[in-house]
Amino acid sequence: MTQRERKKGESKIDKAQKKLRHRFWGDVDDNDLWHRDRHDGFTTIPRGLQHVMQIMDTLSKGRPLSATYLTLWCWVREASVVDIRSPAEFAFESGFTGQRADSTWRQRMRILADLGFIGVQEGRHGPFSHVLIMNPHLTVKRLYEAGKIQPVRFHALVARLEEIGETDLAEY
Repeated sequence: MTQRERKKGESKIDKAQKKLRHRFWGDVDDNDLWHRDRHDGFTTIPRGLQHVMQIMDTLSKGRPLSATYLTLWCWVREASVVDIRSPAEFAFESGFTGQRADSTWRQRMRILADLGFIGVQEGRHGPFSHVLIMNPHLTVKRLYEAGKIQPVRFHALVARLEEIGETDLAEY
């Protein structure tokens, strides 16, 4: 929902989805659902993120990046910066355990940085103490223009963004 829609009330889509919810799951108590307006601890993610995550996983040659990237999104705030005070915590949240958890996580972070999905700065907590989350649509665009992304994946992202009215890739 856009800011304009929030100001004027529920969107048509929200109303239609609530109607469907009540029809199919009318017995589910409202308190059993996640409502970002009623709970702390939410983040906003791009609606095309599932396409972006698939693209990044195809670029990383058998070293999936999407869980690491999603973990960063779950920590980011309005300034697009994530301060990483415990690399071990981020490694665990990204799904890495055992002896090589930290090194595997650092490897994935380096690939994300090399691809341009994140910016990194060294600090007192190591080489990834401060992380800047870049606009993933623009990163994908640069990678596509460099010939690194399959057209079918890129066009699927473009179509999804067009569906939702996002204009980052409107020229395609």
